Amino acid sequence: MTRAVLVCPGRGSYTEKSLGSLPESHPWVARAEELRAEYGLGSLLELDRAKRFDPKRHLEPATVSPLIWLVSMLDSAAAAEEREVVAVAGNSMGWYTALAVGGALDFDDGFRLMQEMSLLQQEHASSGAAGGQVIYPLVDDAWKRDEARVEAVERALAQSPGEAFPSIRLGGYVVLAGTEKGLARLLEALPKVQLGSTPYPFRLMQHGPYHTPLLEPVARRARETLARLAWRRPRVALIDGRGVRWSPWSSDVAALVGYTLGAQITTPYDLTAGLRVALREHAPDQIVAPGPGNTLGGVVGQVLIAEGWRGIRSRADFDRVQAGEAPVLVSMRR
Repeated sequence: MTRAVLVCPGRGSYTEKSLGSLPESHPWVARAEELRAEYGLGSLLELDRAKRFDPKRHLEPATVSPLIWLVSMLDSAAAAEEREVVAVAGNSMGWYTALAVGGALDFDDGFRLMQEMSLLQQEHASSGAAGGQVIYPLVDDAWKRDEARVEAVERALAQSPGEAFPSIRLGGYVVLAGTEKGLARLLEALPKVQLGSTPYPFRLMQHGPYHTPLLEPVARRARETLARLAWRRPRVALIDGRGVRWSPWSSDVAALVGYTLGAQITTPYDLTAGLRVALREHAPDQIVAPGPGNTLGGVVGQVLIAEGWRGIRSRADFDRVQAGEAPVLVSMRR
């Protein structure tokens, strides 16, 4: 059987193309609707079935997070029916999905973790503690590391001490986060560049200053409100935002909780390190990217090139392998 690593997406993966992703008859969808009602929140099915994508409604943190989480859970279960899942990782919010996919939390508590974290982050933003995230490429169009862009990021961060921080290491990209003042400085300091048809830098819509010290108040609240969750050792190895593995045989559950409700919130999330560990330690036949969307396709490809995985040393190599009979990356949504 094909050995696979699952990599669950984070915020930004649910878009207009994702509408209609939820099967009404699936018991997980029905249960998610019940859990949403317990929080006094609106129907996910209603939002998913909307005729038009409304960024104001669909991208609100407390709404988009459960939509992403639920689609990723459904796709992960489908992937596991045909493959041996040897490890699960996730990007940023995708860590909460990975915890449920890997069995460290059951469906209900996995949903509660994700939903309450999104509510806490939304409340934090509405309290006047504004901020957000900016994304910038560190590679050129051939997905090779561009030292000039790396140095530009370092200079921009140095100009905003205490106001701007590294947030997510994302293959050939870096996500930076900060206060409104810090973001303004980043957007001004970073040279305007283009990767493919996309101009950078740009601010990510309705994203907070995730994975920075600015969210320490959120982490404190999370430890209080989520203390009732029933954690356990995962059934499948988990790889967190530092590249640390949590094994079914040796995980310290208290440490897993401490990381998830502590450093995972307030320190940079390194998906690149997580993917590297997945490749080196688990040697999968495939990397599978559950939906919604296909936001991690290029990111995975960039990490494969940096690793020289199975002779993939350029974007042309990656495209060739992907077009062949045994692609190394399988994206479950387009």
